[in-house]
Amino acid sequence: MNQPLAYVHPGAKIAKNVVIEPFTTIHNNVVIGDGTWIGSNVTIMEGARIGKNCNIFPGAVISAVPQDLKFGGEDSLAVIGDNCTIRECVTINRGTIASGQTTLGNNCLVMATAHIAHDCHIGDNAIIVNGVALAGHVIVGKFAVIGGLAAVHQFIHIGDHAMISGGSLVRKDVPPFTKAAKEPLSYVGINSVGLRRRGFTTEKIREIQDIYRILYQKNYNTSQAVGIIEAEMEATPERDEILDFIRNSSRGVMKGYSGNY
Repeated sequence: MNQPLAYVHPGAKIAKNVVIEPFTTIHNNVVIGDGTWIGSNVTIMEGARIGKNCNIFPGAVISAVPQDLKFGGEDSLAVIGDNCTIRECVTINRGTIASGQTTLGNNCLVMATAHIAHDCHIGDNAIIVNGVALAGHVIVGKFAVIGGLAAVHQFIHIGDHAMISGGSLVRKDVPPFTKAAKEPLSYVGINSVGLRRRGFTTEKIREIQDIYRILYQKNYNTSQAVGIIEAEMEATPERDEILDFIRNSSRGVMKGYSGNY
């Protein structure tokens, strides 16, 4: 299915039913799985591992070397899961010695012109909207949505099912199940619409809301809120996920909204 005007290095491992359109370049040490479509003018560089049934649109550059002055040419990867859509002019850099790879989970949508830097790790079913810029070492949880033109500081952690508004500057970690907006980025509620779409019950959504009321709306500091949540809220997977996220946050979690906005 390769067009004669595409270049595929003899060392690349391409499944037989992959479609490669004209003017695309695929370098050595690349693996592409069954059913994937590679549009024209795509560049796939060394270290790319692309799964099954992906669609990569024109102008995308996958697995370029990191934009990191500390990068010493070490072997590393850019790993893309199955059923991903990567739109026009997206750039995904491969990892550094820090983690060895940049990863994009299964069923992800990365919209046009977004950038995913070295050592980022994106969970399954995440949506990265047009023009989003992820700095290095960012972790994005499953089902997270990052709105268009958002800029995410290095080493930020965005939790599962979180939703970040377009144009945001993300300087602090965003806990799971939340919505984040305003400047500076703040808690503005939980992502109840997204949770309902993914099968969360009304009772479970109410439980998550109660946890975040203690954290963000009761005038406790973070340590006090964590202690109260642990003491008073029933232990559930969602409660424990929230508590673990907060305890393991290296940059600190985003603040709650206030009457100043």
